[in-house]
Amino acid sequence: MSLFDSFDLYNILFLDVETVPGVSDFEEMSEEMQELWGVKARGILRKPQEELEFDEIAHLFAERAGIYAEFGKIVCISVGFLTRQADSKEPLLRLKSYANHTEANLLEDFSELLGKHFNNPDKFAVCGHNIREFDVPCICRRLLVNQLPFPRILDIAGRKPWETKHLLDTMEMWKFGDLKNYTSLRLLAAVFGFPSPKDDMDGSEVAGVYWQERDLDRIAAYCEKDVLATVQLFLRMKRHPLLREDQVVIVR
Repeated sequence: MSLFDSFDLYNILFLDVETVPGVSDFEEMSEEMQELWGVKARGILRKPQEELEFDEIAHLFAERAGIYAEFGKIVCISVGFLTRQADSKEPLLRLKSYANHTEANLLEDFSELLGKHFNNPDKFAVCGHNIREFDVPCICRRLLVNQLPFPRILDIAGRKPWETKHLLDTMEMWKFGDLKNYTSLRLLAAVFGFPSPKDDMDGSEVAGVYWQERDLDRIAAYCEKDVLATVQLFLRMKRHPLLREDQVVIVR
């Protein structure tokens, strides 16, 4: 059975995560963490430590720290799941966001959802674009940092590949074994003919929107568009019709 057909379409939780640097300014971190970010910056920029200027390190922190679980935090997790409509054979997508300035509260609410409705990895799956490389490891690491328990479906540390088949990654599905490069969700949206999720902002702007505007609603709306795009991509990969606007409901 292929990954495209390994789980019932109505037993899949689609998700996307938005992260930002853990503090608004590089100098707000402890001296030790600043030093450790300098080490990280050296690796990212591939420069000797002595060649890095303070401003360069601080600027890179603002730009990139959010994607590293040790230096960033999660501010939004948006999810979507398909349900059967009683009066129609067409699916309905329900979107919901967990957004909070306090990361631990956000993670607790998200974990509660998984525990109540998506607890069995033999029956349910989690799906996202690049989810194995970023979203799932980020959530798991931040759960640990916040000293929170793992939901069963995310308790994957040390698991063999065949024990994590419930993690469906649309980017891996598109690769068909090709390991050469990353294919963005925006590009695949253009290829398969559905709206781009990047019409308001892109991932590089999330940190600024958060720390300068503190606008969680805007970040949640952006994150939900990524989830919708992932669902549309997954449907296309299964050769199903795209969802219409009237088949999408946002739950607040």
